[in-house]
This record gives sequence, C-alpha cells and structure tokens, in this order.
Amino acid sequence: MTTTVPLAGIILAGGASRRMGRDKATLPYGDTTLVERMVDVLKPRCAPIFVVAAPGQALPTLDAEILRDEVRGVGPLLATGRGLRAAAEAGAELAFVAAVDMPLLSADLIDELAGPAVRLGAAVVLPWDGRDHYLAGVYRTSLAGRVDALVAAGERSMRALVDRVDTQRIVMPEQDGLTNLNTAADLAALPRPQMA
Repeated sequence: MTTTVPLAGIILAGGASRRMGRDKATLPYGDTTLVERMVDVLKPRCAPIFVVAAPGQALPTLDAEILRDEVRGVGPLLATGRGLRAAAEAGAELAFVAAVDMPLLSADLIDELAGPAVRLGAAVVLPWDGRDHYLAGVYRTSLAGRVDALVAAGERSMRALVDRVDTQRIVMPEQDGLTNLNTAADLAALPRPQMA
C-alpha cells in the first residue's frame, strides 16, 4: 500500500449499461477485461477488494471477492451498500468505491482522497472537477445502514446518500483517471494500455 490510510476497495460491476449495449465488466481492454483492469488498479492500494456483480453475471476469475446484488437493475446505491457492509465485516472503516468503467484511474488519485477522508472525518470524500464523481470516492463503511434505509424508502441514486451525509469534495482538474466509458466510441478512443 502506498499510504498508511487503510482502504477496502469496492468495484461496482453489475450495471446494465444501456448506452454501451452490454455489461461493461467483461469488455476487452488490451489483453484483459475492464473488471480485471479495475482490480489491478485497486490492488496496490486497497485490501480487501470486493466486486459487486449482478445476479448470474459472468465474470472472469478475479483476485477479489465477488458479491452479488440481491436484485437486478436497482442501481448503484444498493450495490454500494452491499460492498460497504462486506468491507465493514472485514474490519475496514473506509472503502474506495469505483465504477468498473474507469480503466485510467490510478492509485495516486485514490491517495488524494484517502488523506482528506481521515483528516476531515467526513462520511464521504469525492473528487470534484465541475461535477461529482460518486463512483470514484472514499466512503465510511458505517454508511451501509444508512444506505439500507434509503433503499427501503425507494431511493436509488448515489446523490440520495451523498446529499444526506457529511460529504467533502476535493477540487481537482479534469483528468483522464475520472473518465467513465459509456459507449463503444468511448472505449475505442482510450489510449492503448501499456503492456507489462
């Protein structure tokens, strides 16, 4: 690990991705898939790593624990709660929550958020570059119960959680590491991954 701030990692991989036309987790990225790439990105910085997948979703063998959403198509809030609960049960107080479609993310960016998460004592720390990046932030694992209550009340969006807890935003310039892939054109436009 590159800093002393311990973080679990949660990768949300179960989205339907209507704009992409298929689930993103198994999209090829170089000689790997997006989900494998994201596990590799988080591995030097986060432990344990949880991948939250849809029920029945096929995934490659991963160096992470795979969790399954109880319900398909409910959105990222429920999946985040599932991951936060697992991270808390593993003893983690903080977790980095990431979307599966951010292959240019780096451990350095994660560290830019981890320090303030501890120093400020916030429930959530998000990067802000003109917009909130809900699925590239540090969350307290104790929020799992709050997520359950929000989902039970019919909430589905990450904003529902972030707007109700102490959230700190770290202003950052626009950067490739925060880029989400939403279409096949986005994937095609990525720089080719460096071969190890």
